[in-house]
Order: sequence, then structure tokens, then C-alpha cells
Amino acid sequence: MTATKAYAAQSASSPLSSWSFERREPGPKDVQFDILYCGVCHTDIHLVRNEWGSSVYPMVPGHEIVGRVTRVGNQVRKFKTGDLVGVGCLVDSCRDCENCAEGLEQYCLNGNSPTYNGKEQDKKTITYGGYSKMMVTNEDFVLRVSDKLPLQAVAPLLCAGITTYSPLKHWRIGKGHKIGVLGLGGLGHMAVKFGVAFGAEVTMLSGSASKEADAKRLGAHKFLLTKDEQQLKKVNGYFDFIIDTVSAPHDHNLYLGLLRTNGVLICVGAPPTPTQILGFNLIGGRKSIAGSLIGGLPETQEMLDYCAANNIVSDVEMIDMKDISTAYERMLKGDVRYRFVIDMASL
Repeated sequence: MTATKAYAAQSASSPLSSWSFERREPGPKDVQFDILYCGVCHTDIHLVRNEWGSSVYPMVPGHEIVGRVTRVGNQVRKFKTGDLVGVGCLVDSCRDCENCAEGLEQYCLNGNSPTYNGKEQDKKTITYGGYSKMMVTNEDFVLRVSDKLPLQAVAPLLCAGITTYSPLKHWRIGKGHKIGVLGLGGLGHMAVKFGVAFGAEVTMLSGSASKEADAKRLGAHKFLLTKDEQQLKKVNGYFDFIIDTVSAPHDHNLYLGLLRTNGVLICVGAPPTPTQILGFNLIGGRKSIAGSLIGGLPETQEMLDYCAANNIVSDVEMIDMKDISTAYERMLKGDVRYRFVIDMASL
């Protein structure tokens, strides 16, 4: 076992604070690496505060992780000491079910192992995330990271990036499609970047007029203020797809009305309360509402390679580890452009 430092939540009501714990020694197929940067995801807040009712304490959050390899097991073939690597939302899965066989480990039928607040495949050992000095992870769940891009801006790609890349690829969204991106935050700004890169016409849908300039800077072709009824009427039945990144309660029926026949509302945000869908809003235009969860390991590597080849990264604001509580409060107010990233040298 190797002792390491971290920031952890001891309960749903306590602020994150310094905590020491032990990582396992690398096994034959394990990669050990020092963590350089870790992105801050809204999921971290949900879980730290037990808003989904599944939290286990002490909890070390963080699943947007970039680092440098320090040790490898004697059977590791994909990585060597000194390599730049990343770990996203998963550190293992059953490897045997049909979804895992198809590279869809995020949908593992026997239960995957999330990077934190979960259990390893022994169903006993608790996982701890990236708000820490180092990690040990099976090489199959470690990703190659290019040195062509700023590493701090690569870290959020491991969640915010793949969460928006995956549905765009699954629905083969690209040239000739009109897509709306609902919500300009950590997920939304990446959906805009990928949508534009794939050749689609991208419209930012936001309740804040102040975000129009930033949406255009990120590449959005159009901006629609969702509080303006006249603007909404002009795009009734307009979009082929809407990527819904909003994690707060909102009316999905409103956005179903903006879809053309056969349109799809793709939910990647996770509101904490159920939503009611009026059946006529679906059957009236053979419309669909769907969801998408991150991506499997092959697709996540594909996304990282695509970003390196096309110079795509997240817009980030760097923070020290000691400022994480302030960062959480700012995130809840929408006061971040567009992802906080922790410089782990500050721990």
C-alpha cells in the first residue's frame, strides 16, 4: 500500500478538507501515475452533498484526471514510465457482458466501477477519485493523452468532453443537421465546439442574454434566448436534435416543440426531480426523448485523439485545492467559464 494525500468529504454537510489514505500497490496490469490536474464536475457537488442518495464517506471526488506515469506492472503493454495519461469516470467493469464486449463499459450490465464513490469489481473496495496526489488503475481504463494540448484544458474532456461527443457520434450528427444546445456550461460549451467541428449548424439555447457573445466566440452560429416567446415561435419545429445539458429542473415539453418531425431531444444533464412529458408532444411528430451517459473506453480514446488532431480543449479556470468550496459555490451560481480545474501541485 502507498500512502497519499487527498481532499475528501467526511459527510454530506462538511466542507472538503485534507485527508490521507492508502492506494493499492500496482498489480501486474496496473498503472500508477501522479495526478497533475483534475477537473471539477457538477456531479462532484451532487455526490459530495448526497443529492442523489447514494454517497459513501469519506469521499474523494474527481473523475476528470490527467497525470504522468510513475510505475507500471510487469504485464502492462500500453504504457511506460513518463507517459501522459488520463482517467475518466470509470476505473473498471465486468469485462464479460455484451455491453463491455462492444466497448460500452459505461453501460456494463453487471455494474461498472466508477472512479469514485463506487466499488471495485470485488464489490467491496471503495474507489477514491482525482482530488488526490496519485492513482493506481488497470491499464485498460487508462487513456493516452497527447502532449500537443495544454494538459489542464484536456482534463475536462474526460467527462464534459466525452459526455457530449458520444451522443453526437451515436446519432451521426454532422453536416446538414440543425442542432440546438441547451445550456452554456461545462457540458454545453463542449457540445457547441464538437457540433461545429462536425459540420452541423449550432444554435445556443440559453435563458441568459449575457451568454450570447460567448456562445458566438465558441463557434455557435446562432443564439436563442429561451425566455423570449417570440424567438421561440420562430424556431418551432426547426431542430433535428437538441442536446440538453441542463441539470436543474426544467420543462422538457417546451423543447420538444422546437424539434422537427423525427427530431430527438438528447438529455445529458441529470435533473434531480422527475419530469412530466405530455404524450402528444411525442406522437404528434414521431419525436423522441433520449439519454446518453459518457462513453466507453474506445470512444473516449477516439475523442481524445480527435481533440488532439483538431486542437479542441475545454475553456478552463485554474484553482488551488484549498479553494474547492468556493469553486462549488460559484458553480452553483453559474459563475465559471466553463470548467474549474484543480492544479494538484497545490495539494
